Amino acid sequence: MKLNHVANRLDSRHFEIVVEMLKVKLGFIQLRRTERSIWLRQPGTNVDLQFSRSDTVHRDADKRRSQVSFLNETPQAALQDLADWALAHGLEAAVGSYSDKEFFLDAPDAFVDFVIEAMTPDLADYGVAE
Repeated sequence: MKLNHVANRLDSRHFEIVVEMLKVKLGFIQLRRTERSIWLRQPGTNVDLQFSRSDTVHRDADKRRSQVSFLNETPQAALQDLADWALAHGLEAAVGSYSDKEFFLDAPDAFVDFVIEAMTPDLADYGVAE
């Protein structure tokens, strides 16, 4: 088997604004769309994101342990830029940290079971041949 995509849930009320944020701010393109889900890819990558609409009112209390993760030289600033965009578009969002090299963005009304993480590239230097 070969990894194809990872799926997470977005609150139906905020689905379109999160999709728009990923397209506008991070350059994601739409691959496929159904009534309930969308598949997105960031150019230059080969693992896709699927987001499904969810009407779940309960948010996973431990969702910070499930991330859609990105690499960035300035991860806190990159996530703050996303948070500012979300806030300007009516979506509550805040940046927190796991360490001085790992940060997360939560949009609690929209992200059901995950947060967006950004970390410095050295943390992903696993020394594994492709």
